[in-house]
Amino acid sequence: MARDYAASYHRLSAPFRRHPRWVTALRLTNWGIEVVMYGAYLVMVAGLAWRGFTASGAWSHLLRLVLIPGGGFVLLSLVRRHLNAPRPYEQWPIDPLITREKTGDSFPSRHVFSATVIAMAALWLDWRFGLPLLVLAVLLAVIRVVGGVHYPRDVVVGALCGLAVGSLLFI
Repeated sequence: MARDYAASYHRLSAPFRRHPRWVTALRLTNWGIEVVMYGAYLVMVAGLAWRGFTASGAWSHLLRLVLIPGGGFVLLSLVRRHLNAPRPYEQWPIDPLITREKTGDSFPSRHVFSATVIAMAALWLDWRFGLPLLVLAVLLAVIRVVGGVHYPRDVVVGALCGLAVGSLLFI
């Protein structure tokens, strides 16, 4: 089985390894999506806080925007710490494209959860803002697998958890 996953990962990452600039682009895109996502969340929180001074109902929206994603993040982090699943580069003879020293806590992906729940929050506020962020969340999931820091199951479950927690905003 070790050869199967390692061989699959090497085939998946081979085009990037042949083009060092692609590895740099992958890493920069990973970082850029993180910055955009967390920046978007800060803009949403700041925007609702600002509107809270002038618009009725903005404070309750702000409270939901902070408590629902934040509570989901804490819960996911506790589950992840309890499971402490190894990362691909810990179990298989692979050299990940995204450099990462951390061990364990691979399942589910907290990066993908966060990106997805932030995109859901943006969809809740304005679908035109949320749809591009949802596309970026999917791209981040792909990058985390191609980068060798997560298994596909890690990012799929992270995204599903983000969708589930984010859907609570619509209730």
